[in-house]
Amino acid sequence: MPDGISQEVLRILYGNPCRKLDDIPKEARELSEKENFDLKAYAMDGVTSEEQTRPKRIVRIGAIQNSIVLSTSEPIVKQREAIHERVGKMVKCASMCGVNIVCFQEAWPMPFAFCTREKQPWCEFAESAHNGPTTRFLQDLAKRYNMVIVSSILERESEDRGETIWNTAVVISNSGNVIGISRKNHIPRVGDFNESTYYMESQLGHPVFETQWGKIAVNICYGRHHPQNWMMYGLNGAEIVFNPSATVGALSEPLWPIEARNAAIANSYFTVAINRVGTEVFPNEFTSGDGKPAHKDFGHFYGSSYVSAPNGDRTPGLSRVRDGLLVTQVDLNMCRQTKDKWGFRMTQRLDLYAKSLSEAVKPDFKAQLVREKHD
Repeated sequence: MPDGISQEVLRILYGNPCRKLDDIPKEARELSEKENFDLKAYAMDGVTSEEQTRPKRIVRIGAIQNSIVLSTSEPIVKQREAIHERVGKMVKCASMCGVNIVCFQEAWPMPFAFCTREKQPWCEFAESAHNGPTTRFLQDLAKRYNMVIVSSILERESEDRGETIWNTAVVISNSGNVIGISRKNHIPRVGDFNESTYYMESQLGHPVFETQWGKIAVNICYGRHHPQNWMMYGLNGAEIVFNPSATVGALSEPLWPIEARNAAIANSYFTVAINRVGTEVFPNEFTSGDGKPAHKDFGHFYGSSYVSAPNGDRTPGLSRVRDGLLVTQVDLNMCRQTKDKWGFRMTQRLDLYAKSLSEAVKPDFKAQLVREKHD
């Protein structure tokens, strides 16, 4: 296909081309090569208009996808510490690249063991969101690198809260303080995703966290399939919504490039879709309840992390098979400018849907279905 035509096809499919960042230091490139992870860096701020009453609000977002480091049969603490060490180097690289906010994949300090339905030893990965080993490790990095960090973990609440386990994202300020937590609102029950064996749906709603670099929210994994979930973070003022995920190619890969991008368009904010990468093999066989033979792995986690903008532009994705850091420079002024251009919030008709939804949750709800009348 001739260059001119191919560029136009790419524009139609993926939006305006992203500019490659040219100020990534040599040391960051060398670190990524030494540690064997992808480093890609783009800018999406070129189409944002200059404003007379507001300065540009330039933010660099980091998205990190990683594979596990040790075998799943190794001791729990060793597995977690090995991942900490690995990802800590990637956070250092993000700092070299000027990243202000970084987010990891879902349940990043552990294998995604929820396919097994085994409680031991996997529940031992659960830790306190406020003072567990992963949060303490990241608090130090957040202060050292002046960076907001979004960390998705398996959380265990305190004894006075029943030691309940949750799928939780911890938001750590660049001061090192924990700003707050968000939990997974929608829990899958499909294929090997047996997560309700371990934790249930969040009761925290759709919190948005105000940081030095904008208002952010976390829509964990399966919540990306629910448009209302995305919508509520927008209603609460989010400018960047992270989607830390763990999903496999046989199930969801055709959906992956579409859902977070659609959410960015519909809600006039930036979305950051992050998926883990690699194939994780477990000691014991398990079944999926679908008639297929017992197996020891979940399938391939296909990475492909990317960022989408409110105007529909998106970055190229990270690798399907390698660990990686994606650095994306954005101008948060695009959020309001897109609202002004398209008027989605103004034309949203929340009153109409509030009335319909209040009826839909009633036990005697009847669908508004019109049938042809025959004489």
